[in-house]
Amino acid sequence: MSEPNNLDGPEAAWSKLMRAGLDGDAEAYRRLLQILAPRLRRFVSSTSARFGVGNADVEDVVQETLLAMHLKRETWMRDQPLLPWVNAIARHKLIDVARRRGRRGELPIDVFIETIPDQEWDPESAQGELIKFVSRLEGREHSVVSAITLDGDSIREAAAKLNMSEGAVRIAFHRGLKRLAALYRETGEA
Repeated sequence: MSEPNNLDGPEAAWSKLMRAGLDGDAEAYRRLLQILAPRLRRFVSSTSARFGVGNADVEDVVQETLLAMHLKRETWMRDQPLLPWVNAIARHKLIDVARRRGRRGELPIDVFIETIPDQEWDPESAQGELIKFVSRLEGREHSVVSAITLDGDSIREAAAKLNMSEGAVRIAFHRGLKRLAALYRETGEA
């Protein structure tokens, strides 16, 4: 059992508490969880928007992360820093929540208010442009992107409608969006 090399400050203290907890010191482990919870809450809050996860899910992600950390504590390598391991678990839990929500995130409109043009927005015209642009895709990519972007289906709904697995829908959707981005770059138009 080797001790960590170049660790100092709080990271060294947290790693020491984790090692003590792994060695059976329940009080040290309890203190570690109490110390990490607020820090983890800040990390999840600041990272959640990138994953399309709303503020309402932050506490769930924190609790799921602490539970996963507890259940998988034996997988932490004692000679490695603790925080990257904990943050990796949190990122995986954020991804899980995003997947469960069908990648439908929530962002407050206040964040975008300055970028929204003052001119009237014509939803029918925008819908027509989107339909025209998506129609440039072919096969599964067209079907999947249409179902999700135009029909508003979730991954699960699109999979059922198109008789595909959810994984295949995710892959086709990703490839379709990538193809649309390439088409847009080629032509410079929607």
